[in-house]
Amino acid sequence: MRVVFMGTPEFAVPPLLALVSAGHEVAAAFTQPDKPQGRKMLLVPPPVKKAAGKAGITVFQPTSLKSTAEAECIAALKPDVIVVAAYKKILPKAILDIPKYGCINVHASLLPKYRGASPVQAAILNGDAETGVTTMMMGEACDEGDILFERATPIGPEETTPELTERLSHFGADLLIRTLAAVKNGTVMPQKQDSSRATYVSLISKKMSPIDWNRPAQEIHNQVRGLYPWPAASAVVSGHRIKIYRSRLAAEESGEPGFIFPQRDGFAVCCGGGTVLELLEVQAEGGRRMSGREFLCGHAVRGLKMA
Repeated sequence: MRVVFMGTPEFAVPPLLALVSAGHEVAAAFTQPDKPQGRKMLLVPPPVKKAAGKAGITVFQPTSLKSTAEAECIAALKPDVIVVAAYKKILPKAILDIPKYGCINVHASLLPKYRGASPVQAAILNGDAETGVTTMMMGEACDEGDILFERATPIGPEETTPELTERLSHFGADLLIRTLAAVKNGTVMPQKQDSSRATYVSLISKKMSPIDWNRPAQEIHNQVRGLYPWPAASAVVSGHRIKIYRSRLAAEESGEPGFIFPQRDGFAVCCGGGTVLELLEVQAEGGRRMSGREFLCGHAVRGLKMA
């Protein structure tokens, strides 16, 4: 099939490369514009642009898809199907109507759960036992189209957002190839979503970072895993904010929530309900990332309280 691909982050790279490997003709890849990053604010291309360039695929980076010119550009590519994977732009009806087989989205949740921008983080933050990938027909509303195929997978108890995202991206790539084959030969059976069961998730923000130590350790551990690597869960000790990158559940112990005490591989903090969370990797403001043990050696925090 002749495909126009739309995607931006690393999650979208395996689906793009799967299209090429499966023999589909990728007419072009649309992705977000390069963005400034780092202290020098140098322009950095998104992962899809890099992957498409290596594969010899023409790349477009429009700031918007709302203009007639963009619709005409895509129509001129004559796609049989448009495939979208974490493109982070809404497709207007003028574009949705172009391809013969419609527009198919690869979404990182088991729809209708977690429609929206941050489904992987949401699954970890909420402590879900499983999540998955869905391929769906796209419409004008966000993630409300008919489901084509789904694949579920357990979430590991220590799995972080990047680790789960990578696994789901490869599952999504396999599911996409299966979906396109079924769409082309007419064997796909679209299923309407049960909107009464739908949940929505917004973009992750720094407002989610501060830890409430009155919550159970498991919930805080989920916060650490779900917000890694950005914006990262955070806490304040002795007036200084630290980011927490890795944690581990520890044996229960009585103590006031937020109370700090040493552990074998670092230091731990009392949480709600007598639960305890060990902090394995942290970063103080203006400092480097380090193990909990290194941090404990360089900071007099024994017996202090996290806020």
